[in-house]
Amino acid sequence: QVDVVESGGGLVQPGGSLRLSCVVSIRNFDSYPMAWYRQAPGEQREWVAEVSRTGPTNYADFVKGRFAISRYNAKNTVYLQMNSLKPDDTAVYYCNTGRTSPYRANWGQGTQVTVSS
Repeated sequence: QVDVVESGGGLVQPGGSLRLSCVVSIRNFDSYPMAWYRQAPGEQREWVAEVSRTGPTNYADFVKGRFAISRYNAKNTVYLQMNSLKPDDTAVYYCNTGRTSPYRANWGQGTQVTVSS
C-alpha cells in the first residue's frame, strides 16, 4: 500500500531552490501534523520541518530561514520550498506525519535532492 508519494527533487547548484511536493493517501489527512524528513548517505533519517493541522510551522535549526513547509488539505498535499540550498542539504527527502504523531504512514520512496556545482 502506497501512502505517500514525494516528488520535486533534482540536481541544483549551491544557492539554488527547489520545491518538493508530497501527496498523502491516508484517512483524515487534515487531522495530522505533517513533516518532512531527510536521510543523507550513511546517516540516520532526520526531521527537517513540520506543519500543524491548522498551519503553524516548526523547523530544524539547520534549515530555519531557508526552507518553508506548507500544506493544502483539499488535495492531501504537503510542500517544502527550499531556498539557498547548500551541499549539506543533499539527501533523500521524505514526508510523513509529525515527529510526535502516534500514527506513522508507510514511508514512500522519497525524492533525491543533490546540491552540487
